[in-house]
Amino acid sequence: MKSIFIISDGTGRTAEQTLQAALTQFPETEAEITHYGEVRTEKQINEIVLEVAERKGIIVHTLVTEHLREELVRMSRIHNIDAIDLMGPLLSRLGHHFAGTPTGEPGLFFSLNKEYFKRIDSMQFAFNHDDGQRDYEYEKAEIVLVGVSRTFKTPLSIYLAFKGWFVANYPIVLGVDIPESLGHMPAGSVFGLMTQAHDLSGLRQVRQHYLGGATGEYSSLEFVRRELNYAQNIFHRYEWPVIQVTNKPIEEIASEILAIKRRIDHPALDKKTNRDRR
Repeated sequence: MKSIFIISDGTGRTAEQTLQAALTQFPETEAEITHYGEVRTEKQINEIVLEVAERKGIIVHTLVTEHLREELVRMSRIHNIDAIDLMGPLLSRLGHHFAGTPTGEPGLFFSLNKEYFKRIDSMQFAFNHDDGQRDYEYEKAEIVLVGVSRTFKTPLSIYLAFKGWFVANYPIVLGVDIPESLGHMPAGSVFGLMTQAHDLSGLRQVRQHYLGGATGEYSSLEFVRRELNYAQNIFHRYEWPVIQVTNKPIEEIASEILAIKRRIDHPALDKKTNRDRR
């Protein structure tokens, strides 16, 4: 059974009616719905998000108050929770439509919809910093994924960028030093991706076949082992967290990365989460 949490700074009736209408399109899915109305403080938001994370649920909200929406987006991002905003896009479009009225605020559309624009920016950042491009701009990245070829760096970058994270990725190549900018990244920013040699060799053989066998020793098991050992030594030297990606879906890998980042960036918040779970 899926857990869905409705959050509103009012009664929550709008969200309830919209959600129920949408759920009729999924007749085979059972959902447990929990309501939180009259949510008016960031403390309430934080407590609710921790409960949602514990129950692996999703959020549907109709928060009109801008700073509460921002806090909900921030906390949902930290805990890798899907939060569906039913009110924000409507307010954004209305703000755009009525921008010329006497009561309009300068920049209202951008202010109300800045998370939308941030997502566009994060996606563009991921494309611009894919596969080692623009490593001189790594100080702008929130997450940098490092690993040898075929360790899911690019799809992970795109997935996390869609969640609003500014992500870059850098390929480890046997015998090639990493850029200086990468070695100076703060703790909790760089993550090493590791996999099993046999699995990686198999993936590379498929790619080699697709390219007509023009990749040399790229897919040989011995070469793969040497390259993985080289990458492991780099991860160890810089004390980067290492994520095993073998036979894992992108969502699970991303959740592991964000959980580690949360522990490093927000130790107090992580301690509170663990206390609540006990």
